[in-house]
Amino acid sequence: MKALYFAWVREKIGKAEEEIALPAEIKTVGELVAWMSHRGEEYAEAFSTGTVRVAIDRAHVKHDALIGKAGEIAFFPPMTGG
Repeated sequence: MKALYFAWVREKIGKAEEEIALPAEIKTVGELVAWMSHRGEEYAEAFSTGTVRVAIDRAHVKHDALIGKAGEIAFFPPMTGG
C-alpha cells in the first residue's frame, strides 16, 4: 500500500510517500496509526498526537474505518479555517 504524508506529517517523517506492508492484524485506521507511531522516532513524533487525519483511496475516513484492500492511504494534519 502507498502511504502519503502531507504538511507537518511529511516534515516530521522526512518523506512525502513510501510503500508499506501492513501486518495482517492491522484492520482499522486507528490500529494503523498506532502501528505507524512505533516505526521510529520520526513516526512517533508525527503520529503520537492523535490528531492526524486520514484518507483511504482519497476519501476522508475516521479512525474506526476498516482499511480493507486500500491502495493508498494519506495522512495529514487537521484542517484549519480562518
